[in-house]
Amino acid sequence: MLTRKQLDLLTFIHKRIQRDGVPPSFDEMKEALDLRSKSGIHRLITALEERGFVRRLAHRARAIEIVRLPDGMGGGNVTSLQAAREAAQAPEADGERPDVVEVPVMGRIAAGTPIAAIEQVSHRTAVPGSMISGSARHFALEVRGDSMIEAGINNGDIVVIREQDRAENGDIVVALVEGQEATLKRLRRKGAAIALEAANPAFETRVYRADQVQVQGKLVGLIRSY
Repeated sequence: MLTRKQLDLLTFIHKRIQRDGVPPSFDEMKEALDLRSKSGIHRLITALEERGFVRRLAHRARAIEIVRLPDGMGGGNVTSLQAAREAAQAPEADGERPDVVEVPVMGRIAAGTPIAAIEQVSHRTAVPGSMISGSARHFALEVRGDSMIEAGINNGDIVVIREQDRAENGDIVVALVEGQEATLKRLRRKGAAIALEAANPAFETRVYRADQVQVQGKLVGLIRSY
């Protein structure tokens, strides 16, 4: 049996992972639950972990994995992205195709200082079909750098991107800067300007004129190998 706050936190984490492919930060959890300090969040997560609903991944910033949900939220085990990737590589059982989709890996994306814009497909990778929405084109990128570690995005991760040229305030996007350099950052609008925010205090937020930034896609999922 979960308390109201524990259920509220589990629901918030689950919705954010579904929306962004990564869990929320502790600050975002604190705001969502209207708590005064992050220590309250730590206690709630510990309680959820002890009850088998979440698992914290060691040595990784903001890495929380939902293991299962209460019956009212769908219940049962929740397949992790890594498990889904393994399922994509496993042999088909009983003649049924696993719910996976192959998307092109367009190369590497900087989670740090912007790097040269991505131009060509290097190979293809299988991703869970649940990451693919509608008829929009999707592609994957290999992350280089650690500026997004507090968003749960680490060096070497594969991010799945839905191609689109618009983004909501706070979305994590692939942004093309001045038509030359691509980077993975959280987008914030500041009046007529656009800020590309890192999720690592060691990296500064960069602010550009709106005409200097072109959104190329939104983060919808993440795949990690251990």
